[in-house]
Amino acid sequence: MRRREPTEPGLEAVSDSSRQRVLELLRRSAGGLSVAELAERSGLHPNTVRFHLNRFVTSGLARREVEQQPSRPGRPRLTFVAIPDQDLHDRRNYQLLAEMLAGFMADTAAPAAQARQLGRAWGSYLATRPVPGRRVTEEQSVGELLRVLDDIGFAPQLAEDDDGGSVIRLRHCPFLEVATAHREVVCSVHLGVMQGVLAEQRAPVEAADLQPFVEPSLCLAHVRRREPAQAPAS
Repeated sequence: MRRREPTEPGLEAVSDSSRQRVLELLRRSAGGLSVAELAERSGLHPNTVRFHLNRFVTSGLARREVEQQPSRPGRPRLTFVAIPDQDLHDRRNYQLLAEMLAGFMADTAAPAAQARQLGRAWGSYLATRPVPGRRVTEEQSVGELLRVLDDIGFAPQLAEDDDGGSVIRLRHCPFLEVATAHREVVCSVHLGVMQGVLAEQRAPVEAADLQPFVEPSLCLAHVRRREPAQAPAS
């Protein structure tokens, strides 16, 4: 008997008609719409809207956008935009290029190590560098890591693992198609990005490991406190 995957509140009655309703609202909008705006206009639960949007992004029907010039104080607004047909064609071209590059890297010596190194470089670039001399707390550094992962499109969720550390639940892989074919390379890049962000933050924690696809649509990233530096041998 096939095991049913757990559903979030509000997702039990998801239907094709509600999915089409959200997509039509996106296509008719001149600009991006947030989850709250789509929920209000469609009459659907925000969790249902979020579920549909994640599917649209994964299938290439929509993209996430971060408001470049926030109209109010606080974190920039995250919106969703329907992708025109021509952009869908361009996206497939980029996916082909990504698959070619990942395949090339997979055939090199130590592909996982090289992929992590590449990811660290980009993670360092994507992170906000703290002021020199300022001690960054665990909460601040993990918050910055979540921001970067969210901007990339992972839709991260922070939780606590069984060992008292932090685990980041990644329910949306923006590179799912390439990761399915070249898991070692793509997942190593992702781990490297997380390590690079925390290193740039001079964080008291580190991304210890990444468990890919513990469920069909779930990866787990474990964050641990750094071990104290070992004193040099005399």
